[in-house]
Amino acid sequence: MLDRLAPAVFVFLWSTGWIVAKYASAHADPVTFLAARHALAAVVFLCLGLALRVTWPKTGREIGHAVLSGIFLHGLYLAGVWYAIGQGVPSGLSGIIAGLQPLMTAAVAPFLLSETLSRRQKLGLALGFAGIFIAISPQLFRSLSAGMTGLGLPLLLNLMAMGSVTYGTIYQKRYLQQGNLVAIGTLQYVGAFIVTLPVAYLIEPMRFDWTTQALAAMAWSVIGISLGAVALLLYLIRRGQVSRAASLIYLVPPVVAVEAAILFHEPLTLPMIAGTAIVVLGVYLVNRKARAV
Repeated sequence: MLDRLAPAVFVFLWSTGWIVAKYASAHADPVTFLAARHALAAVVFLCLGLALRVTWPKTGREIGHAVLSGIFLHGLYLAGVWYAIGQGVPSGLSGIIAGLQPLMTAAVAPFLLSETLSRRQKLGLALGFAGIFIAISPQLFRSLSAGMTGLGLPLLLNLMAMGSVTYGTIYQKRYLQQGNLVAIGTLQYVGAFIVTLPVAYLIEPMRFDWTTQALAAMAWSVIGISLGAVALLLYLIRRGQVSRAASLIYLVPPVVAVEAAILFHEPLTLPMIAGTAIVVLGVYLVNRKARAV
């Protein structure tokens, strides 16, 4: 039963990250919240690693690779996404933009990892980018007509965040193929904390209102997402079901859009629905061929 449910639960937990970002923005500055979240996640992973007596990286190079990957995978990526949502980008739309990540990774892999793309994968990439453009086009055109005011800059930051997580994914694949995942995760959250704390200090008043809602959002971010989702991923890896999680990950954008519509009454516009469907098809084509090779 757990084997059957784990991938879907993993996708659900991951999708709630955009919902928590929306809730937390009313109670804390986004990057400040993330800095605290990364620090707590690092402590939780450290305690888990000590309890499990995992093998820790022994050389400065191994430690550096793990910390640097965390800067891109968690630090800069989440900072861009959360800041954009805090500036008014709808959670559902931000989740759709997140659909760029596997597409961007597949697009740059031939240049950084010497991987080749089939015609089916290239078609999937083209469809994915077209779907994202369709989904964000109403907000983008409104921002352009207003001189890039309003959501123009936050949308740009959201897109740049996808570039950060894409590079982090490539970096991890290139330099972190070996090593215990709990130990690597600990160091990655340390890296994320190192980059988000000074950013929060420089651009925010570092507000955190310590309300029940703020503490609940923090608890869910650390336990439900940073720990729960990763624990499920570790379980899937141990059970040899990574491909099942990968095949479901592209369902995150529509799940986020539906959750945001229910919880925040964000409109499911025709461009968002059509764009999401095209993105799902594009990522499916890319992932399907990648698994068949």
